[in-house]
Amino acid sequence: MHSAERIKGIDVFVATAEAGSFTAAAERLHLSSSAVGKAVARLEARLGQRLFERSTRRLALTDAGTAFLQVCVRVLDELASAEKVLAAQSVEPSGRLRLDLPVTFGLRQVMPLLLAYTQLHPAVLPQVSFTDRFVDVIDEGIDLAVRIGGPDVWPADLGHACLGAERLVFCAAPAYLQRCGTPVSADELPGHELVMYGRAEGSPSPWRIARGEAAVERRMFDARIVVGNGQAQLDAVLAGCGIAQLATWLAGDALREGRLVQILPDWSVDGLPLNLVWPRSKRLLPKVSGLVAYLSDRLGVR
Repeated sequence: MHSAERIKGIDVFVATAEAGSFTAAAERLHLSSSAVGKAVARLEARLGQRLFERSTRRLALTDAGTAFLQVCVRVLDELASAEKVLAAQSVEPSGRLRLDLPVTFGLRQVMPLLLAYTQLHPAVLPQVSFTDRFVDVIDEGIDLAVRIGGPDVWPADLGHACLGAERLVFCAAPAYLQRCGTPVSADELPGHELVMYGRAEGSPSPWRIARGEAAVERRMFDARIVVGNGQAQLDAVLAGCGIAQLATWLAGDALREGRLVQILPDWSVDGLPLNLVWPRSKRLLPKVSGLVAYLSDRLGVR
């Protein structure tokens, strides 16, 4: 028997089980009641099992029918998902697209790419929020989020793509180093003015410290300035207020232009991973899958 006939029989069986009668299933499938009954009978004959207990009042699933129904529903769902994948490949991305981005990284790194993407796909209508907290993308109706960091094991209802890890370097303004000297070891950092990232309601985030191939440790320092925004931290360092450990995606331009100087190069370490995160149920939508592919191809953290 051809596979198409098997699928057709399954479709009729599921409709009958859900509707509770041949007549109701026939109305749903736009078939006659006798056609539905014959299709179910052929399926039972092929399986060698009765799927329904028939009476003058109603149909009831047998134990074998209940078990078979669970398998059939899963198979039909997988077929529907496959059809959506194929359809998505030929559909132009369109519609409202809700994104949530970390503030500084989002403004500096993601927004230029997003604007270019909307030029390529003018039917996409972005709605962008900026926050450094980890939003619940499902509860808050977010289509795609960019996160710096994330759990070791992601929930089953979230899709994610890791794009690498940021690189953390120690740096300071030339004016500060001329005034206070250049440390040659991380052990000398407590004797310097430090600019650290942290929230008003908590302690500053510890710095990641390692030399060469040594294991990374998280170390707390006393800070001269604590700020809760990456751009503000960069501005403070550029103003000569002290030394900071900054991601290269944030400090790279200033380092290349000589407005900042990298120090302690042997103590550079990898920082947090960069992730794209989306509700798994939305991955098949062209507006989501298209942007995931676009950002995955172009978004770097080093």
